[in-house]
Amino acid sequence: MAKKTASEKTDKPKRASKKKEVTLRLEDVLMNCRNIMRGKASMTVRRDIILTLVFLKFLDQRFQEQREKIISQYKDQPKFLNLVMERENAYQQEGVSYLETDCRWDTILMLDGATRALDLDNIINKLNQDDRLRGALPAKIFTDSKIESNVIKQLAEEIDKIGDYRFTEKDLIGRVYEYFLQAFSINADKEEGEFYTPHSIVETIASLIEPYNGIIYDPCCGSGGMFVQSAKFIASHNGDTKKITVYGQESNPDTYRLAKMNLAIRGISYNLGEEPASTFTSEKHKDLKADYIMANPPFNLKKWRGEGELTTDRRWAGYGVPPVSNANYAWILHMLYHLNPSRGIAGFLLANGALGDPDTVEIRQRLIENDKIEAIIVLPREMFYSTDISVTLWILNNNKRGGTWHDRQLRDRTGEVLFVDLRTWNQNIYEKKYVQLVPEQIQQLVRIYQKWQSIDTKPNQFAQPELYRSVSIDEIETNGWSLVPSRYIEFVDRDTNLDYEAILAKASEKTSELISRQQKNQDALSKAFAALGYKA
Repeated sequence: MAKKTASEKTDKPKRASKKKEVTLRLEDVLMNCRNIMRGKASMTVRRDIILTLVFLKFLDQRFQEQREKIISQYKDQPKFLNLVMERENAYQQEGVSYLETDCRWDTILMLDGATRALDLDNIINKLNQDDRLRGALPAKIFTDSKIESNVIKQLAEEIDKIGDYRFTEKDLIGRVYEYFLQAFSINADKEEGEFYTPHSIVETIASLIEPYNGIIYDPCCGSGGMFVQSAKFIASHNGDTKKITVYGQESNPDTYRLAKMNLAIRGISYNLGEEPASTFTSEKHKDLKADYIMANPPFNLKKWRGEGELTTDRRWAGYGVPPVSNANYAWILHMLYHLNPSRGIAGFLLANGALGDPDTVEIRQRLIENDKIEAIIVLPREMFYSTDISVTLWILNNNKRGGTWHDRQLRDRTGEVLFVDLRTWNQNIYEKKYVQLVPEQIQQLVRIYQKWQSIDTKPNQFAQPELYRSVSIDEIETNGWSLVPSRYIEFVDRDTNLDYEAILAKASEKTSELISRQQKNQDALSKAFAALGYKA
């Protein structure tokens, strides 16, 4: 296909008329994509093919949008315009990948059926030469899948329906990519499902630690959701996403690719290391000190190091070596090591067992005595696709001394920890059984947290039964260094209001009815046997 000349527009005006012809729901189009691929390959292959085509579609959309800006900027200088339009730097300086003609979406839609899979893999190979996209796209995914050419064509045509000319979603790219990440994570097995952290949880972490600017780090970044939510948080507060620097690491090669796609498609600059690797045994950012850390590590990871391995690692200095049997405290100490020592703040998730694990009590004691723990927030059950257990959100803070923070005046909170229990916030169900926190609940939690931090709060009076309480380190010590919120938050003993005599009387009555019914059945059975000439 020939390149467009400077005087030619992109295909948006041509497609604008479709809005009058067809009215579609975005959810219907997205579901159609899943249905087209249903049963065609393994879940992972279906996921990668759909997300790759979505990526190619939106990569082209961002390219065309930048192209339109260039045309508008230089429309009165046609000779200069032709030169600028094909200059890669004119796109890359805005975080957009320059696409050669044979990599553009219109070309993809017109690929010959006989060689469609091979041509798509060649396009991917070419895009993988781009430094920003290197390793983001799966090699030979279309030819290796052996999915029929007409199915790929049908899928591409369905994805072609997704565009700003038809749908007015504020963040259409993010909405579509997020939909497929979530859909495939829900249907994945336990290990595969770890590539995605539910949106409401990521939004909760971002809202609490407020990653406005500086360095953001995720040592187990999955598909990159923490970074995406940070960028969205900044944008929603009229901030500049160019003021954040993103660092991450991921050990799973497939998930590593998903993260690179997720970030590249949204124009977020990142450094995930040159390859997927274990954060514990092959650190890619050894000297990094982050202003913010957001993470959802694998819960209760076993055998994360070999026996005798990493026993003198600098990350455990002053705290003790985390046990091989469980990586929970290895994650905590790794993140603490990489926090900016004067102002770093971290929000991350761990299984509830880490709150009182007897094998790690000495490490936990030192963390509490060193005043690194700011808040412990227990989340409702059924929030994750990979487990149904209740999970805890931890907040570590290297500066609890107070002062100005994001235009708020904070009091000195040294020697205190805020405990919050959200297990009763489980009313908002989606996908039949999963629980999510809605924006109103997230904001309520943020208000609790920020009120506790504020200069007019008296910590010894900051409590609401069955929801939250501010607790001194001295009290935590008397509880054996346990961080289980129910040890500190007041819970009403509803059993004290029960009428036990009435309950026992009713139970006795039910038991008598059951015995009587069984006796009647036995009598009827005896009569039946007698009528047949048998003795009961």
